[in-house]
Formats: sequence, C-alpha cells, structure tokens
Amino acid sequence: MDVSIIIINYNTFDLVKDCINSIYNQTFNLEFEIIVVDNKSPNRDIEMLKGIFPNITLILNNSNSGFGVGNNIGAKVASGRNLFFLNSDTLLINNAITTLSEFLDYNEDVAIAGGNLYNAKLQPATSFSQVMPGIFAEIDNFFGNVFSKILYFNKINFNNTESFIYVKGFISGADMMMKRNVYQILDGFDEDFFMYYEETELSARVKKLGYRIANIPQAKIIHLEGASESIQKNTALRSYASKFLYFKKTGSLKTLPICRLIFKLAAIQRRFLFLLMGKGDKSVYWSNLFKWESEAYLIFRTAK
Repeated sequence: MDVSIIIINYNTFDLVKDCINSIYNQTFNLEFEIIVVDNKSPNRDIEMLKGIFPNITLILNNSNSGFGVGNNIGAKVASGRNLFFLNSDTLLINNAITTLSEFLDYNEDVAIAGGNLYNAKLQPATSFSQVMPGIFAEIDNFFGNVFSKILYFNKINFNNTESFIYVKGFISGADMMMKRNVYQILDGFDEDFFMYYEETELSARVKKLGYRIANIPQAKIIHLEGASESIQKNTALRSYASKFLYFKKTGSLKTLPICRLIFKLAAIQRRFLFLLMGKGDKSVYWSNLFKWESEAYLIFRTAK
C-alpha cells in the first residue's frame, strides 16, 4: 500500500462524502486506502458512509478524544508506506496525493510534505508557516509580518513558485503527509493536544530527528477552513490553550510571558487602529481575542 488516507469526522458527514469523492475522482497511479475515524459525533449520519463507499475503513471511536488521538487511532490500522492526514473540509483539485507520496519516496531526508491550499474561491490559503511559535513569531506579527516578508518574500505561508521549498516551520495539518516509519519512531501525535498545534509540535520533533519538511506546490487542495467548527470563541479558546501547551511541550515555557505580552500589545494596537479606520467589527474582534487569550491562559494555568 502506497498511502493510507486518514480523515477525522465530527459532525461533518456531508464534508466527508465530498472529500472522499474528490479523492476517488482525482487520485490515480497510486495504491491507497481511506480510513475515516468518527470521534463520537452526536449526529450518526456517518454510520451510513460504508454503504456509500464500501471499500473504506470506518472506525467509530467511543469518545471525542480530539484530532491527534483520532489520527493515531486511524494510523494503528493503516498499512500505507505514507500516512496522509487530511481534513474532512478539503477537496482535491488534482492528483495531489500521488504527487506528495512520490516526493516523499524520492527524498529520503524529507519526512513531512504538504501541498498548496486554496479557499472555496480558489484563492491562496495558509498552507504552511515558515516560523514556529515563539518570540520572533510574535514580534513579526506585531510589525505586520515585515520580517517574514523580508526573509521569505512570496513564500511565507503559500508557495507562489513552481518549485518545492523546504519549510522552516510546519505544514498545515489540513493536508499533512508523513512517512510512516518516522511517524512510528515518534509515536505519532501528542495526545495531550485536543485540537490545534498538534501538527506544529509533531513537526518540531521531526526536525529534531534531522528530517526536513517540504511544500510541493503542484499538489493543490481546497480547504474550506473552519467548516467543521463555527463557534468563534470556542475556536479561539482551544487554539490559545493548545498554543500554551506547545510552549510547555517544547521546553520554551519560560518565553511564554514575553510572547503573551507582545501579543497583548499587538491586540491593543489593532483594536485602536481598526477603530480609527472606522472598522468597528474588526476592532471588536481584536478586543475579544485579547479577552479570550487571557481566559484560555487561566484555564491552562488551572489545568497545570
């Protein structure tokens, strides 16, 4: 088996159907299997999936244990040489899976590969990050990513060239293909992460082993970002909590107070800037982020 495609579902039955259809329609010259792990969705439509796609493997998890846990469950039954962790809210534009798999097979020093992501209007979307979370990332954000633009020009989070690039940071978890042997060495995703930053933390461990991470722009995928979680506050709280956990897991917890301070200053800056520009909705958004970040940190501290 060349590739095991692992898709996590939580109340996204229609998205999963569309995603699988795009896989079958766009993938060729490849031996692959599709594994869908349902994280105990309250909506049980997913149980009809085998009737629509008889050849897939459907795993009904007995709890909603999070994105990383679900992927690890799927990986345990996978037989592919490469593992492709694919979001349910994605649609393949071309033969992206074969492109990524062949790249991994022919590049021994690369352990993770991802393609270029596009939104529903086929406009470039965040496909990777050249910067890992930390002080530099927060300073860069404060100054409107000016330093990233100087360092990476048109390859900050989307590859605007026709050539593959090595990513200094991490690939988006929406379309992350990884060599199975490296995944097994690292015991997969850290299951302390419920959602968000699990791919970032795994990427950090991959690089510690001496492997590289690459983006291959010829692999093109639509990402209907946020389609599986629509409540803004819940998304923000989970994201910030996972970000703090990332600092803890990577041994950089001492830098977290500085990073939080820079973020707070950036949130205040944007709040008043958008207010002066007459963009009240964006001003309120940054005001909310300021509050939600503090709320998430309190939860994080309590959990410790």
